[in-house]
Amino acid sequence: MFSAAQAQGGSSFMPLLLIVLLFGVMYVMMIRPQQKRRREAQAMQSALGPGDEIVTIGGLHATVVAIDDDVVTVELSPGVTARYARPAIARVLKQEPIAEEPVEAPIAEEPIQSPIVETRKNND
Repeated sequence: MFSAAQAQGGSSFMPLLLIVLLFGVMYVMMIRPQQKRRREAQAMQSALGPGDEIVTIGGLHATVVAIDDDVVTVELSPGVTARYARPAIARVLKQEPIAEEPVEAPIAEEPIQSPIVETRKNND
């Protein structure tokens, strides 16, 4: 009778271990990748700027005209604008490069002379 109780008590950890293992696998396979995709989407939506070509979750192609806190104004065609919430933007097709101030090269006062001298002979 004592040995039968010991045998049942030793196997009670196995179902608990399987449940913990199942939750660990679900976290690694489902929850973690979903959190990563959400972070990437938020980063993409926060990096929007005027001139970017976007696609909404409904499949509408447009160009960003202005951005408020959580509202993006897009131009659907010349003269036609619409307002969308930032989370409604699915992806950015082309980002407008940030305009940098052109760096002016210093102007040389005297022309630079080449140290190479031609020494070809003329066959006249």
